[in-house]
Amino acid sequence: MPMKKVVILDRDGVINVDSDAFIKSPEEWVALPGALEAIARLNQAGYRVAIATNQSGIGRGLFDMDALNAMHLKMHRMAAAVGARIDAVFFCPHTAEDHCECRKPKPGLLKMIAERFEIDPAHTPTVGDSLRDLQAGAALGHPTHLVLTGKGRKTLASGGLPEGTIVHDDLRAFALDFLANVHE
Repeated sequence: MPMKKVVILDRDGVINVDSDAFIKSPEEWVALPGALEAIARLNQAGYRVAIATNQSGIGRGLFDMDALNAMHLKMHRMAAAVGARIDAVFFCPHTAEDHCECRKPKPGLLKMIAERFEIDPAHTPTVGDSLRDLQAGAALGHPTHLVLTGKGRKTLASGGLPEGTIVHDDLRAFALDFLANVHE
C-alpha cells in the first residue's frame, strides 16, 4: 500500500497572521502572503494538508464555535480560490489549566491526525512557529519545521528546538524546500 502523503501545519502564525490578543473572528483571520499558495503547491505535489491548532480562545470565552467555524470557512474559501485544499482541521479548545491531551505541546492532536490519515509520523512533516508546535511533532517522531512568521523568530532566538528542526522563512519557503528535497 502506498504511503499517505500528508503535511501537518499549525494555523496562527503559519497560515494566517497571529495576534497576542487571539484571532477571534473571520475579520481578524488574515492569510499570510503566499501561505495559501504554498498549500496549493503541496496539494499539486500530491500532499494532503491537515491543520493542528490550539484554540484556547474558546476555553477562555473569547470566541465560540460559531466564530471558529466562520474563520475556518473563510480559510477554506480563500484556499480554494487559489487552488489549495485543506483536508482537515484538528483543534484543541482547552486552556492549559484543563490539562488535556490535545493541547500542544502534548501530541494528542497529531495522534488524531495520524489515526485519521493512517500516516507514518517519520514521513509526515509538521510545521509550526512556536516551540510547542515542534515539541508535539517531535514527541511522535515527525520531522519538525520552524517558520519564521508569527512567533517563529522569537522561537528561534529562544533556542531549545527539537533536534533536526529545519528553519524556513515562511510557509512558501517550506513548501519549496520540502518539495525540492522529497525522495519518493
